[in-house]
Amino acid sequence: MKKFTNRSLCPISTALDIFGDKWTLLVIRDIIFEGKSSYGEFMQSAEKIATNILADRLGVLEAQELIVKEKAPGKRARHFYHPTQKAIALIPVIAELILWGNKYYPDTYTHPKSLLTDLKTDKTNTIRAYTEKLMANLNHQKEKRKT
Repeated sequence: MKKFTNRSLCPISTALDIFGDKWTLLVIRDIIFEGKSSYGEFMQSAEKIATNILADRLGVLEAQELIVKEKAPGKRARHFYHPTQKAIALIPVIAELILWGNKYYPDTYTHPKSLLTDLKTDKTNTIRAYTEKLMANLNHQKEKRKT
């Protein structure tokens, strides 16, 4: 994984330096909206990310503190990836990208399929529900690490 450097101090440029490539937001999408947490689950996404790219993106997300890597109990080489508060804060951004993408490319859909309908029907409460669920999971993970 290469060292992170900002191209400028512009917040948009800095954000794009982290997740402005073709794959990173899709990995975050899978974690946040699809509940994926393992390497194998990410590999099953429809976009068919290459293993080396996935490994790199997970490394970047971990280095930028958007995800936490956790060793799977009893499995030597298996890990789980969980979103941090920093990643959870991207939910409204990703929700807007979903709505924009579907508005201008109406043949697109989401996983879960109900997500798009929920966002169109009640965006605020849908975002709140995902945020609350993930924050509860995050707090549970923090408590688990303490013990």
